[in-house]
Amino acid sequence: MKLREQMPELSGATKWLNDEVTKEDLIGDKPTLIHFWSVSCGLCKEAMPDVNEFRDEYEDELNVIAVHMPRSEKDLDMSVIEATAQGHDITQPIFVDSEHKLTDAFENQYVPAYYVFDKDGQLRHFQAGGGGMKMLRKRVNRVLGVEAK
Repeated sequence: MKLREQMPELSGATKWLNDEVTKEDLIGDKPTLIHFWSVSCGLCKEAMPDVNEFRDEYEDELNVIAVHMPRSEKDLDMSVIEATAQGHDITQPIFVDSEHKLTDAFENQYVPAYYVFDKDGQLRHFQAGGGGMKMLRKRVNRVLGVEAK
């Protein structure tokens, strides 16, 4: 995806965990952070406490959606996905993308990967990899229109 492109429809999930949301639920309300992760990704698991902290800290100002993107056949086991999500306190809605439908719509190739959309659904920031939480926080704050916390 390129900056300023519209958020793709959140369709094609194999299953939703925690709650199901649509693009319409997110647009116009508040900015949205969509993060891609996988049960086989060590960096994703290391970053999850930071993502959860974000989710909790910005609860009233930011939508947070997780997308489980399998990287191999072993990543398709729903019981493992559910157990990993529970074990890492992923309480936000999780789009399980076993057929890579949303992954393809985002043209995403990475886990972890973070997409920040403004309240109008335009992509304002993308980053991939395990580090860079300070940069992500800075970009989220810019989209929220607040000074860095």
